[in-house]
Amino acid sequence: MFLFLTTLWFFWELKYVLFWLYLWQLKEYHFGRFVDHFSTSKGKKLLFGYAQIFKLFLLLFLLLNNSLFSYLFSILFIVYSVECILFLRQLFLKSFKKPVGTYKILFLSLISFAVVIVFLKWIFSFKDELQVPWLITFDILTPVIISAIVLLFQPGFVAMRKKTLHQATEKIKKIKSVSGLRVIAITGSYGKTSTKEFLATILSKKYKVLSTKEHQNSEIGIARAILNDLNPSHDFFIAEVGAYNKGKVKEVCRMIMPKIGVVTGINQQHLALFGSMENLLSAEGGGELLESLPKDGIIFVNGENKYCLDLIKKSNKLPEAQEKIYALTKKSVNADILADGIDVKKNSVSFLAMNRKNEMAHFGAKVLGEHNVQNLLGAILVANELGMSFEEIASALQDIKQNQSGMVLKNGKHGMNIIDSSYSANPDGVVADLEYLKIFPNKKIIVMPCLIELGKESGIIHQRLGKKIGEVCDMAIITSKDYFSEIKKGAMSAGMAEKNVILNENPQEIYSAITTFCKSDDAVLLEGRVPKELVSLLSK
Repeated sequence: MFLFLTTLWFFWELKYVLFWLYLWQLKEYHFGRFVDHFSTSKGKKLLFGYAQIFKLFLLLFLLLNNSLFSYLFSILFIVYSVECILFLRQLFLKSFKKPVGTYKILFLSLISFAVVIVFLKWIFSFKDELQVPWLITFDILTPVIISAIVLLFQPGFVAMRKKTLHQATEKIKKIKSVSGLRVIAITGSYGKTSTKEFLATILSKKYKVLSTKEHQNSEIGIARAILNDLNPSHDFFIAEVGAYNKGKVKEVCRMIMPKIGVVTGINQQHLALFGSMENLLSAEGGGELLESLPKDGIIFVNGENKYCLDLIKKSNKLPEAQEKIYALTKKSVNADILADGIDVKKNSVSFLAMNRKNEMAHFGAKVLGEHNVQNLLGAILVANELGMSFEEIASALQDIKQNQSGMVLKNGKHGMNIIDSSYSANPDGVVADLEYLKIFPNKKIIVMPCLIELGKESGIIHQRLGKKIGEVCDMAIITSKDYFSEIKKGAMSAGMAEKNVILNENPQEIYSAITTFCKSDDAVLLEGRVPKELVSLLSK
């Protein structure tokens, strides 16, 4: 019987080990991001959930009262049977959270499972009465054990990472010495992926361009793009640069040596990790990027964002002629390019743009929301400064695909409109997506988790978002409870009925709530990391 229990335990441990490796990978092996996760309700539930507490009590009873062994053994057998059944269900529904296959994950998985097997071999030398408590102890301590394995080997991976960065630095230096390669670095709290995708598509109409893939914005991801794909035939290399610490953008810039920098917009996203707004402004805020540019470099900034404007106002790094601003409206900003006549439709945007030479053209792209006009405008300005005419750029915009903007309109079940913006979320992005949602005339629902890593102002930010949700939506379904009360308070202050502000993280129950409330041609906005199962349920 004990052998059967051990088999169930091992099957559960397989799932548990992979989940914790998945979580470390999700947080990019960043200790601060990993630890910050446990300040959220979902993070706390991982460590102090009912199952963990129940197993802890079982362990205590086993240690304190050996006469109950047979009874407690049966209970534990049932617990592991249920957990294994739930694991099989996750596998069947393809909702099991597992890490993406990489060499690092493969290595860490092999080490982790080796530890599990050695542990099993060791406890088989004990009597059943001792083996069972050890199984429970290992189960409870699995998060600590896996984290220790990750951290133990991290110095080795750091050394390998430094070697990779050095190789990428040497390669890009060599290519620059034999070709006219120009490097563009794009950073910011939001908008950097879309701007990178738009700019790469535009420049590719005339030049040979390599850009980092999708959301590949870490220093090691950029280095691998250089080592695997960059060659002397490329005219431009466009790198999206993300950071969670002060100094990281500077480190990437030392490697890629950009001549052109773009800062797309700055807010409090990841403030909790940076520790202060000063540190955030230094990194994703563009300070390190600007200081890394050569004397003949150019910086492009979003004129709608006060932090971007402050960046160039407070710096004497570049002459004013090499500081370029893009903006949607004139206001008080002396912009190098402006948009006018903006027309936002369900499946596209169009607008007029004028530069300082009074050149004007009409632009259109199949992307969603006015905020993407801002990202397009930044890409247009950069391409224009790099030698492309408005006519060439307007033609290139026709090649831009909707998914490059990070938000996709899908035909949902029962005729609903599903706006999928589920990769990630930040305060400005949520507001922008809600503005787009206004286009839809019938009922509107938002489904989103509370935002993370915003620092001390999280409560205030969520209440403001709640108010915006209440102004636009008929129902809000929040999938995490960290700042649910603040969102609810804000939504109700804007007139949303209390019963329509719902806290629920179960995909099936959310789907039922939506399909009960909505009918054909209503709109559902999926914002941030909502359950993938829900996206599948709602999509045709």
